[in-house]
Amino acid sequence: MSDTITTGLVSLDAPLGQDKSAVIRSLAARVVAQGRATDAEALYDDAWAREQKDETGLPGGIAIPHAKSAAVTTPSLAFARLKPGVDFGAPDGPADLVFLIAAPADAAEAHLAVLSKLARSLMQDDFTSGLRGAATDNEVVAIVQAAIGEGGASAAPAAAAPAAAAPAAAAPAAAAAGTSVDGQTARIVAVTACATGIAHTFMAADALTAAGKKAGVDLVVEPQGSSGYQALPDHVIRDADAVIFATDVDVREPQRFAGKPVVRSGVKRGIEQPGQLIAEALAAAKDPNATRVSGEAAAATAAPAETMSWGARIQRILLTGVSYMIPFVAGGGLLIALGFLLGGYNVTDNAANVIVQNSLWDLPTEEITSNYGPLGQYLGSVFFMIGATSMGFLVSALAGYIAFAIADRPGIAPGFVAGAVAVLMNAGFIGGIVGGLLAGVTAWWIGSWSVPRWLRGLMPVVIIPLIASIVASGLMILFLGRPIATLMEWLNVWLTDLAGTAGIVVVGVILGLMMCFDLGGPINKVAYAFAVAGLAAGSPENPTPYYIMAAVMAAGMVPPLAMALASTVLARNLFPPVERENGKAAWLLGAAFISEGAIPFAAADPLRVIPASMVGGAVTGALSMAFAVQSLAPHGGVFVLFAINPIWGFLVAIAAGTVVTALVVIALKKWVGRKELEQAEAVEMAVPVAA
Repeated sequence: MSDTITTGLVSLDAPLGQDKSAVIRSLAARVVAQGRATDAEALYDDAWAREQKDETGLPGGIAIPHAKSAAVTTPSLAFARLKPGVDFGAPDGPADLVFLIAAPADAAEAHLAVLSKLARSLMQDDFTSGLRGAATDNEVVAIVQAAIGEGGASAAPAAAAPAAAAPAAAAPAAAAAGTSVDGQTARIVAVTACATGIAHTFMAADALTAAGKKAGVDLVVEPQGSSGYQALPDHVIRDADAVIFATDVDVREPQRFAGKPVVRSGVKRGIEQPGQLIAEALAAAKDPNATRVSGEAAAATAAPAETMSWGARIQRILLTGVSYMIPFVAGGGLLIALGFLLGGYNVTDNAANVIVQNSLWDLPTEEITSNYGPLGQYLGSVFFMIGATSMGFLVSALAGYIAFAIADRPGIAPGFVAGAVAVLMNAGFIGGIVGGLLAGVTAWWIGSWSVPRWLRGLMPVVIIPLIASIVASGLMILFLGRPIATLMEWLNVWLTDLAGTAGIVVVGVILGLMMCFDLGGPINKVAYAFAVAGLAAGSPENPTPYYIMAAVMAAGMVPPLAMALASTVLARNLFPPVERENGKAAWLLGAAFISEGAIPFAAADPLRVIPASMVGGAVTGALSMAFAVQSLAPHGGVFVLFAINPIWGFLVAIAAGTVVTALVVIALKKWVGRKELEQAEAVEMAVPVAA
């Protein structure tokens, strides 16, 4: 493992800028200049996005901007001693010691452990005073390497000791009156975790440990960092009088702490106010009415209820569902695109029959629509059906894991069922969100019941899934099904009448708005079904159905393409890392006319993404009609350009709508409800994310 810090990464008393943005950008440039990262702007964007979520200034004149970034190739520490200091948001003033912690997106545990040692060292006065008194770059490197155990130096004992390795030092024989419970020395367990799991996690752990020792409390901390975590022994949790969750992300395995009085806060409060958190935990331990950790619900999660807005809580829940749903969208969508590429635009007509009735040794011989012959027809059908099957889980997975974010594992089954019912009722992903929320809240509520001990074992595996499924899915069927069916029928009739009476460009605008309103939901499906149903009536003498099909397809491609453009090219810093990764996949999904590629963005931020998408969709629909673009293919996007005329008009209409949507969503994210957006925590769950 190469050295994490070198003299080329050190800046002593040199001006790096007047604000923290300039300092972070300068340190990112140093990392790239040393060949340890490939793109200074990308590293800056990732570190700045983290800074926007929660300022990294700490008491004592310290700042630790940090990020895991795909641009980083070698784990690195870039250090600056600033004169004068720069404000990083610490309560006691500017920071003069700044470390940029840069880790690869897929950093190994050993690398992350080294970086976490630095965070611990920053809590030691001798370490920070050594940095302030260092005369040369080499001296700084030696001090840091000694702390993190590199360069042949031994790590400082205080910095190397894992916060969770053992209970805090034995409390004084005579504990203070306020630090005992039932006449015994108080025992507290704590969990610390931040979004990246590198710096704040371990600094909070050490701050709480030190404060517990000072207060005469037997306190043990479990830091849940990116390099993994050592779970506290069961007997330590069992004997604890109270629990502290100082976290910015969900606590892993919260059910271990079930029934314990709990105090929740963000991770920075664990660094800045550890003594106050311990005092609150002691008070909770003595209060029979104190909030307790739920046995099954995910109430033992990150942010404090008193400081997190309702908007932030809902966004957190939705992003959990989106994070689990992404692999279904990306994998399934790309497979469908390959199916169209190999099997032709009407591969959808008989793909299921082809894969059942044929094989590689018995290729289809009739109705060959592929440009690649029978083999292309067969492989295209295989790819299309696998992709379609994957996409079929989209709404169910979204609903299931939204419910999981609310009620933990007991919410998964009723959430999946509610999502499947939403599909059955043509409610689309919006119905899935509603169903997931209903299922999650119901499961959480049932899990809060006080039941006899003999019944507790049945609650999470039988009682909660049964009742929550009945309630959530029953509400979807009884109250949403008929209105949605009526709405779809009315819209279809209205569109048919409108196409015969209004101007063709007006119809294009309306179809564009409908395609982008719910991204695969009932209104989108009405517009698409209306277009496909009309294809059979199209002819050279009556090209109107072809115009409608082209407008619908072009408008449906806009949302994912626009989200890809905004999140990966134009305004990366406005999107969290998980959405920037989604944006990479959205390029191909949009090109293949898979509108669902924008769902992760819409589910996380519907009030900005959906209106922006509708504006761009209306522009595209109008231009497609104005250019008299015709499409003989019902699906496929750019993979069926051979069935579209004129191609230039189709591409210009899509490009215009994509740019308009991207610019509108960027403007909305920058200037509309910005305070709420900054307060909302970006959920970077430990779940698979499609690259």
